[in-house]
Parts: sequence; C-alpha cells; structure tokens
Amino acid sequence: MSSSQRAAVDGFGSGLAAGRDHAASLGPFDKGVPQGISPVPLADVAAQGWNVLRGDLPLPAAVIREDALDINIQWMRAFVEDQGVALAPHGKTTMAPALFDRQLMDGAWGITLSTPHQVATAITLGYDRIFIANQVIGRSAIRYLFDAIENNPKLELFCLIDSIALIEQIEAIAAQAGTTRRLQVLVEKGFVGGRTGCRTVAETVAVARRIARSPHLDLVGVEGFEGLIRGESLAATLDKIRQFLDEVVAVARCCDDEDLFGEGSVLLSAGGSAFFDLVAERLKAADLSKPTTVLLRSGCYITHDAGMYAYAFKFLQERAPHLFDRGAPRPALEIWGYVQSRPEPNLAIVAVGKRDISYDQPPVPRYWYRPAQGDSAPASLGDGHRVDHLDDQHCYVIVPDGSPLAVGDMVGFGISHPCLTFDKWRVIHMVNEHYDVTGSLRTYF
Repeated sequence: MSSSQRAAVDGFGSGLAAGRDHAASLGPFDKGVPQGISPVPLADVAAQGWNVLRGDLPLPAAVIREDALDINIQWMRAFVEDQGVALAPHGKTTMAPALFDRQLMDGAWGITLSTPHQVATAITLGYDRIFIANQVIGRSAIRYLFDAIENNPKLELFCLIDSIALIEQIEAIAAQAGTTRRLQVLVEKGFVGGRTGCRTVAETVAVARRIARSPHLDLVGVEGFEGLIRGESLAATLDKIRQFLDEVVAVARCCDDEDLFGEGSVLLSAGGSAFFDLVAERLKAADLSKPTTVLLRSGCYITHDAGMYAYAFKFLQERAPHLFDRGAPRPALEIWGYVQSRPEPNLAIVAVGKRDISYDQPPVPRYWYRPAQGDSAPASLGDGHRVDHLDDQHCYVIVPDGSPLAVGDMVGFGISHPCLTFDKWRVIHMVNEHYDVTGSLRTYF
C-alpha cells in the first residue's frame, strides 16, 4: 500500500477514505439518505448524528455493522498469515474504495477486479496493484491497459489468457500502440463445463509457451477458479476441486521445467469465498524452482452473509475446525425496511424488494424493532419468519401465529451473496452496535 493510499484511510468515523473518492458526498439523489438534505461530505456523515432505529433514515437502507466487519477482516488476516499465502480480495463484491483501503491497510497484496469499468475506476482512484481475474477483450480495453502501464511506471496490472487467439489480438493492439512495457499475464486453467480457462493441462501449457514467446506479454503465473465446480455430493465436489487444483499445479510445474515464467515471484492464484482453504493447501504444494506466491481472491468474506456463505462456512469448519479457534466470521451487511402491510394473518409485506437486496437465494429476516417503543436494540425474529418471494419493491414474509410484527415496525434482513446486494446501493452506511451512523461509503457499479 502506497503512502498516498495510507493517507486516505482515516477510519470509518472520519469518512472512509473520502480523500480518494471522487464523489465524496451524499445527497438527495441517493437511496437510504434523508430526503431534501443538502449534499453532505462523507467525512461529515458521523457528525449528522443519524440513527437507523430512531427513523432518521428513510427505509429501505443498507448498513454494515462495524463490529462484524472488524471480526471478518481480522479472521481472514489471521488465515492468510497462518497459511503463508497472500490475499487480493475481489473488489467486484463491494466496489467500495473505502473498503478496498481497509483491506489494503490490513495487509492485502492488491485488489482483484473483473471488468474494464472496474479496472478503470480503480486506476483512476489511484490503486497501483490490480489483479484482473478475467480475459480482457476488445481494442478499447486492451489499449487502455497498455496505455495505463506505459503512463504509470508504478502501476502493476495482471490479467488472464486462455487462448492463442487472444494473445494474437493483444499483440496486434500493443504493436499499434507502440508500448514499451509488457503486460503481466497468467495462463488460465479451466474445467469442462466451466466458463473460461483451457480445459486440459496440455492445452494450458501450449498457451503458456506462446505467451512466453510474446514481445508484449510476460508470463508470471497460473490461475484457476474452483468456485463453480460441483459434484453429486459434497465429498464429490471436494474431490473434484482438489483434482482441479492439482491440475493448476501440474501446469505450473511444466512451465517451471521449461523456464517459461518471467522474472520475479511466480503467482499461483485461485480461491473464491467458499473453498479457499483447499486452494491454500493444494497450491502451496507446487514446490517450484522459483519463489512462489499463492494468491487467494476471496471477496465476500469482508461482510460474510446469512445465506450461501454462512452455509459454506459450516463445511469449512468441519474440514478445518482449528481455523475457528478464535471465533468465526459474522454477517455484517443488513438491509432494513418497514412493515408496510399485514393483509393476512400469516403474511407481512415489507418495503424491501429486488431493487434492494440479492434474491438468488431468499434474504433472511433476522431482527425487528418498533420505533414507538424506543427500545435500545432490535430483537431477534424467530425461525418461523421466512421470505417467500420478492417483487421489485415488496418482500412477502411468511410469519407464524403470534408474530409480533405490525405495520410500521422495522425488519432487518440478513442477505445471501453480498455481491448482488452491494450493486444495488450507491450509498451504504456504517453503524455501531446501537445503529448510530458512524460513516458512509460509496460504491462504483
């Protein structure tokens, strides 16, 4: 992390890296912000004295619990330090510079991104080590990468290649640009039925050989993504993931034997947010002749969730219980909405919908609060409360007999899959255990 990056990190109560943020204010056009206000600089948000439970914000609103966020960051930091691996968290999860800075401050190797828009946003905001976990396609995007590294000697960009056709397209654009710096790339190993990546070890090594001969590219490692691999059972899934990671290692060993890698440490990278323990275990076994960095790219750990990753972590704890000796990650991201109607005895309609929360798996109603009672904290909702389905702006919550929910009550939802909730919010508020707003952050989707 550069000195300028560190200077931008002033803590959540001080505006969350507002100095880096080109739109460092919030205002009446932002969802979850008081209507009719004049623009408020991010650095001044805490001074407004807003509290979610007091009704100072219009709902729905997205909040991140600071206490849970701290626990999650510390948990992952302990993991990578104990394993001797590096972490480039996937920034597509949050697209929030304030959280990027927090991750870098806590030891992240760099930031992972995926699309030309995401990469350009990060470069514009001053990030200087970016792992692009994708193939970069098209004249505009490729030319932008070469121009960026040519104009900024400190900028390190890494991207993926899985075909000779893409190598030839990149070379043609680089030659036309007259660039003098090589683009650092990793050859991508995929799997049958997956998305990108060469399907066999032999094919992957053939592409690596071609990269090594390129005047415009520098082969620095091997990459794969295990997160989409599925078997007929959990045990079968784990076996397939291990086999795939061993194939990534086999590619790396072939490249090492043929001296295809450029100067510096070889990068071996994989690791989404569900099986990163297996990635660390298998990739560390590569035993190459050159120094090697095993680079994980987990992104959703920072807020965790109450759905798909909470479920995945149950099995992680079974595989590696020692990782949880110091505790476990907690759901940090919540969406709050008002009960708008109780039209049937076992149905509550909450004013939260697909425009506000991820719905590839149903959100989880976790808390409720009645503003008129003025309690100090929300109460937990029982297991009998569940989301049946969502419309654009309405959530159908099935409630048990005797549910306390009434019109005007607040409901706090845990989410499943943070990536698809963050992208629905331009402004997300940081809150303490009392739901006082201690800062706000911007996203750039």
